[in-house]
Amino acid sequence: MDEVKFGTEVVHIKERGSRNLSPETVKDLIHQSQEAKKQAYCPYSKFRVGAALLTLDNCVFTGCNVENACYNLGLCAERNAISKAVSEGNRSFKAIAIASDLTEQFISPCGGCRQFMREFGSNWDIYLSKPDGSYLKMTVDKLLPMSFGPEDLSMKKVF
Repeated sequence: MDEVKFGTEVVHIKERGSRNLSPETVKDLIHQSQEAKKQAYCPYSKFRVGAALLTLDNCVFTGCNVENACYNLGLCAERNAISKAVSEGNRSFKAIAIASDLTEQFISPCGGCRQFMREFGSNWDIYLSKPDGSYLKMTVDKLLPMSFGPEDLSMKKVF
């Protein structure tokens, strides 16, 4: 059995390098995103968001939104979690779960977060969730169709 490393806590999972996560792993990832949401700093919008990012080697990095009085300097939960993972040397991801307090609809990443996720590939999973644990599984490609990524920078250009 493999392990997911989450802070000082270790969570056991069955997957090894698989992108098809077991229902138990998805449930745990969503739970971790809900826990991360509790740390949100959102005195202006009062809109809490948490994210839990699963790397290929089964490490989980969490993030929450952090607002700023200068609104455009705030940081979304998804970008927070991805930046933490990248700062620890991770560049490939299996999945990210995103949680908010919305009960009538699934939380969806903003356009900036969609592009930020796309930087690390278009074919990894995103779990959009509600507080009751229900979720909608998507891919980066589905959330950001016809996207622009790193490989586009090396395409032939007219000068």
